[in-house]
Amino acid sequence: MALIFFHYKFSLFSLLSVLFITFTSSHIIPKFPSPLIHPEQQINSGSAKNGLYITKFFTQTLDHFNYNPQSYQTFQQRYLINDTHWGGAKKNAPIFVYTGNEGHIDWFTQNTGFMFEKAPYFNALLVFIEHRFYGKSIPFGGNKEVAYANSTTLGFLSSAQALADYATLIIDLKKNLSATESPVVVFGGSYGGMLAAWFRIKYPHVAIGALASSAPILQFNDLVSPYSFDNIVTQDFKSESENCYKRIKESWKLIQKTAKKHGGLELLRKTFRICNNYMGIDALEGWLQTAWIYTTMTDYPTPTNFLNPLPAYPVRKMCEAIDSSKREKDRLGKLYEAANIYYNYSGNAKCFNLNDPSDPHGLAEWQWQACTEMVMPMASNKESIFSEYEWSLEAFSASCKNEYKIVPRPNWITSEFGGHDIEIVLKRSSGNIIFFNGLRDPWSGGGVLKNITKSIVAIVAKEGAHHVDLRYSTKEDPKWLKDIRKQEVEIIASWIKQYYQDIAKI
Repeated sequence: MALIFFHYKFSLFSLLSVLFITFTSSHIIPKFPSPLIHPEQQINSGSAKNGLYITKFFTQTLDHFNYNPQSYQTFQQRYLINDTHWGGAKKNAPIFVYTGNEGHIDWFTQNTGFMFEKAPYFNALLVFIEHRFYGKSIPFGGNKEVAYANSTTLGFLSSAQALADYATLIIDLKKNLSATESPVVVFGGSYGGMLAAWFRIKYPHVAIGALASSAPILQFNDLVSPYSFDNIVTQDFKSESENCYKRIKESWKLIQKTAKKHGGLELLRKTFRICNNYMGIDALEGWLQTAWIYTTMTDYPTPTNFLNPLPAYPVRKMCEAIDSSKREKDRLGKLYEAANIYYNYSGNAKCFNLNDPSDPHGLAEWQWQACTEMVMPMASNKESIFSEYEWSLEAFSASCKNEYKIVPRPNWITSEFGGHDIEIVLKRSSGNIIFFNGLRDPWSGGGVLKNITKSIVAIVAKEGAHHVDLRYSTKEDPKWLKDIRKQEVEIIASWIKQYYQDIAKI
């Protein structure tokens, strides 16, 4: 969910995607290596059938903020619902709503076990709403070719429209269930966490509280250092091994040097097991950068199958691979072994396709959002694990204009939702928000890391990764993670208790 410079090219990557899109003459940058089994294929097959959720659709308004004839068009918005443990409308039992991210809602649902595990305790109804323009929630008759055609149609894709969608759907659902007095708590991780926090701020009459996990609501212009993201990626590897950090940092020059030699490209292709159909240095470097970045994001303390199948503490495993030999001639091979942990821990891949256009989780339209309102400056200094680069709004704007014929609005998000002097602003304007951040997550640099009031709480985990608190619990979970989830439950329970006390007085 941010902008990265790689060798003077511009790459947009969604906070949760494993997809790099580069503004060049060709849109060829590595995505999921095609031979791998995608996580959603492993999980998805039985999720609807085994009672995890029921799929429904809501007739949603195209444009909530204008009264032009086109604004009144509608589309079918998907949402998933689980009422297994709901106490019912007569008891004013709570409704837990997940504010969908930039991708298929079923993928996020299947990776948000916290809500399913806590539903029995709260007697809660679970609702997971898909973000417009993603998954099966496509305007213009569900026709992606029309919806994604140009800025005229993509102009209806924005965070503000998405939040209005959620409010409209929730209000209508509560009415249809005769549950208008049931309290709503919104949940979200990553971009979904940002939306959850913003929803609580913008629609306090709809939701009594929000759990915003790994939500970098401060990762915008003039709020945090543009170096924060890369600095955390760098520190994650450095904390495991100084040699590991140095080997990766030096690898970019080594790859460039090798490529210039006679037969160098073929050597690199064989070393990194790249498929025969395509081989390019920029693509190879992007493929490696993807592995390092997303492994730090998902550096969970237990084995997972979120972005890709990974072992517990995968950054440590990568550094162990790199550190297993100090011989110069083994350097490229050890980099491959480390990257293979991210891309092929299951061992199913025979080679990696750098020209794979697949988008298994439906994340591609984040590029539009990044080019319009989600402008998150990023840069890399000389200590970074990546090549040094600086942020340039002018260059980024030119790329977006070339791609979409529009220019970004870098200050719109902070104008719409705030961000400057956030402690003072939220202290006097909001309440009942939990901000969770794991400090091993590169996005934590843009998160809220300090308590603002008694009811706007920052929970920070030194060893935590990207929205680890929302994942399904396991027997191997460390004590700190169990304690965090317990604390979140206690806080949410206090919100609901206060709500019941308040409506009893009416």
